[in-house]
Amino acid sequence: MNKIYLAAAALIIGFSTTIKAQNTGQISLEDIWKKYSYSPKYVRGLTSMKDGLHYTTLERSKQGTFIVKYAYNTGKAVDTIIKPGVLKYDNEVISINDYSFSADEKKMLIATDQESIYRHSSKSQYFVVELNSGKLQKLTDGNKQMYATFSPSADKVGFVRDNNLFYVDLKTMKETAVTTDGEYNKIINGASDWVYEEELVLVQAFQWANDGSQIAFYKFDESRVKQFNMAMYGSLYPTDYEFKYPKAGEENSKVSIHVYHLENGNTVDVELTKPYEYITAIQWTKSENQLALLCSNRHQNELDINIANTTTGKVKTTYTETSDTYIEMPFFIEFMEDQKSYIVLSERDGFNHIYQHFLNGGKVNQITKGEFEITELYGIDEKNKKVYFQSAEVSPMERHVYSIGLNGKSKKKLTAKAGTNDASFSNSFDYFINYHTDANHPYYITLNTNDGKVKRVLEDNKALNEKLDQLAIAPKEFFSFKTSEGISLNAWMIKPANFDASKKYPVFLTIYGGPGSQTVTDSWGSSNYFWHQMLAQQGYIVVSVDNRGTGARGAEFKKCTYKQLGKLEVLDQIEAAKHFATLLYVDGDRIGVQGWSYGGFMSSNLLLKGAEQFKMAIAVAPVTNWRFYDSIYTERYMQTPQENPEGYDDNSPINHVGKLEGKYLLVHGTADDNVHYQNAAEMTTALVNADKQFTQFSYPDKNHGIYGGNTRFHLYTLMTNFIKENL
Repeated sequence: MNKIYLAAAALIIGFSTTIKAQNTGQISLEDIWKKYSYSPKYVRGLTSMKDGLHYTTLERSKQGTFIVKYAYNTGKAVDTIIKPGVLKYDNEVISINDYSFSADEKKMLIATDQESIYRHSSKSQYFVVELNSGKLQKLTDGNKQMYATFSPSADKVGFVRDNNLFYVDLKTMKETAVTTDGEYNKIINGASDWVYEEELVLVQAFQWANDGSQIAFYKFDESRVKQFNMAMYGSLYPTDYEFKYPKAGEENSKVSIHVYHLENGNTVDVELTKPYEYITAIQWTKSENQLALLCSNRHQNELDINIANTTTGKVKTTYTETSDTYIEMPFFIEFMEDQKSYIVLSERDGFNHIYQHFLNGGKVNQITKGEFEITELYGIDEKNKKVYFQSAEVSPMERHVYSIGLNGKSKKKLTAKAGTNDASFSNSFDYFINYHTDANHPYYITLNTNDGKVKRVLEDNKALNEKLDQLAIAPKEFFSFKTSEGISLNAWMIKPANFDASKKYPVFLTIYGGPGSQTVTDSWGSSNYFWHQMLAQQGYIVVSVDNRGTGARGAEFKKCTYKQLGKLEVLDQIEAAKHFATLLYVDGDRIGVQGWSYGGFMSSNLLLKGAEQFKMAIAVAPVTNWRFYDSIYTERYMQTPQENPEGYDDNSPINHVGKLEGKYLLVHGTADDNVHYQNAAEMTTALVNADKQFTQFSYPDKNHGIYGGNTRFHLYTLMTNFIKENL
């Protein structure tokens, strides 16, 4: 057994939270998942208005949903644009699920009766409201619509219905079909297929031209993609839900881009010069009749930015990036108003940074530099030649908001509070709303000027913080340790509030561990924070560790797992368990692990490959064989199973079931469209064939999130009881 060489001293990040003797409040699953006693307040449905001086939010009361206008300068409400209970159709009050303004802000699109489809997609009934008169019109009498969007000229609305793209002329309410060949499980126009939505976050697959004269749209031909069927049990005779799902190594949709010209009704086909596997994004440039297409090969290690002439369909390549491993998708790009340049995020120097490229092929301008990651680009203030972004420069475990000049100078940190900061900027970039959390405190939301000065606190979650003060809980402690390979790993720990260093405690490891992800961040943990604190109250030490392959530490740390998902990550987590076992207050014979999705893949592998270290594992909705998962995600990190069979087989839990010694709980929803129930079914078969006893639980008709009604309470009760009985 390899010896683990620990860092001379663990790095502990201190917190101001003090645990007082009188704080004896206990947490229950009923509090978390039935009463929702610990839900933080939040500023929802925020939209910056065109003037850059005001913003709107979607709010709810007992009377209904309503939209309020606020002033950035004061943070105070100045108007109620839509009052609760006012919007009615056929004498029924319309509940607002979402909204958007026209460019002139004289009209509003209201989405109601929203119906979720997959992770990001939904369909709704849309209404158009004229704000001056209050006149309400139903967008169309047909079936529910998807992605209704005003034209820039504010006189038309484009939308998708039944796999076809349409627009409505708001002056006449005449509906025009842009496409007519849409058919379920065959052709999709203006919306994406399952795998593009899940892995490229492409949902609305059409865009209006800047002047509203054209609509560019995707066409997915998924007729040759193999079909996946899910049994749905909520009726006398179960039905099959059928959809197209390309698994690793299998055929993808054939994707093409087309441009519809409203003036003459003609559609121009964009003619790509290379056989790209993926068109990961489209975006209109600031020049007339120019559309950018981001195109990638199947391995996702080559990316071209092509500029199409939308009158001829011809393209030219303006940017190419290659990688020895993979390029992160989706790939960020924004074109400048000067019509001369564009901004991209790239890992080309080993860390994710901001670059300015010129359409004439001029010298590339690297705007940010250093051994840290840009984690989000908020926007470019061209008037003042500034870029606003979020980065992990302070620490991979923190996030802060910054500004920097387009020339790469005058970088300024705009947020002061340690933890995680995320900004929403006004259209003018004069203000931003900052959403701050840390590991032990919920959202603290402030209104700031663009130099970082706080003008007003919008939400401090005082009531929830007062509840926290009454609970018998201990703060998360952050630290790092070194493995036998000299790799420093970041981690956090929650100890029981009445922790006694002379006692020995069982350790419960919560894990995800997937490429580019993080569980070890100084940020609010939502409902799981209280579950972990509840377990600590019941005598467990709860920990989490970010293994190799996780994010915010550069490309080398993240991409070392390429073509071997589950190998290095599992080794790191086994060494983490060995490290915890050396601590005098840990019972090294009582270490367990739980994970969901990729985390379930990890927890399964840890119990099998780390049988000496782990006593029990819970795997919720796990991947058990990468051959069962989708093409874009899996092949990005593993190539195809035909090219890399050993990478797939060596680290899939289903191939290691004979090593099972500890207690194993396998949980899955039968209607999981993402990580299919097939993973649990095949894992069950393999365990049975290996004569291994285990516990398995299925949630009928539940998807990857396993929620709805009493489901989450039941699931967390199941997991809690399993932990208490086996750890």
